[in-house]
Amino acid sequence: MPFLQVHLTLADLAPEAAEAACFAAGALAVTLTDAGDAPILEPLPGATPLWPAVALAALYDVATTPEALAATLRRTLARESLALRFEVLQDRAWEREWLKDFRPMRFGRRLWICPGGQPPPAVPADVAAVVVWLDPGLAFGSGTHATTALCLDWLDGAALAGRRVLDVGCGSGILSVAALALGAASALAIDIDPQALIAARDNAARNGLGAALTVAPAAGPWGSGYDLVLANILAEPLVALAPSVDAAAGPSAEVVVSGVLSEQADAVTAAYAPWFDMSFRRERDGWVVLAGRRLR
Repeated sequence: MPFLQVHLTLADLAPEAAEAACFAAGALAVTLTDAGDAPILEPLPGATPLWPAVALAALYDVATTPEALAATLRRTLARESLALRFEVLQDRAWEREWLKDFRPMRFGRRLWICPGGQPPPAVPADVAAVVVWLDPGLAFGSGTHATTALCLDWLDGAALAGRRVLDVGCGSGILSVAALALGAASALAIDIDPQALIAARDNAARNGLGAALTVAPAAGPWGSGYDLVLANILAEPLVALAPSVDAAAGPSAEVVVSGVLSEQADAVTAAYAPWFDMSFRRERDGWVVLAGRRLR
């Protein structure tokens, strides 16, 4: 069914007060977004910071009268005037909406990540293309973000034949499934999000690799002796998990970590330096991938 949506840029209005007023007026959902261009990355634990300029969008039953709703909000917020904009919003599968812009993407020389039903464009005859069919579902990881793209570029250039892979924070399973498609023998994909485990399992099956991929909650045992450990998460958990990665990695293992801002790269490198020679570094759009091999 359709919805009535109201938009409001808060200016000097407190976000909490505006949100409460919308719910008191019958809102089904309220969303706060950045009205400018001031992204917030890795807030401190327990912090819920907002942006300098905040935009609010609230959904109401389509039978709601815009004039009556505007009067109610003005009265509740004690404002004689509010810059409100109304629109009727048709219902859609919102969690899938962004996929309309998901197109085949190449990483490195031969690796392609493709949504279902969209094959890669013509590939040169001298390139043995490796195609991974992907539906991220509700999990992170489609290849569109720089952190994932950097990892996929690294995988395309790696010697993966016969290797055992651990994918920490697997999201959609894109990295472990790509590693398997590129020749890895087996992979364990772990995540704290149940939706990620579903997506990773489905994507492995979608590529005929279901028997080679195991999915498990991150809180369970990881095992040990992996030839390659992949972790595309964020700097703070990467630092905290360094000893666990060391315990999981085999004698000659490689480790690839991403989700790191350029100014965080030295701290993450230092966290892994006791066990790995983190000599590989590539940057894109302010994000960094770091990779290294077990110190002998």
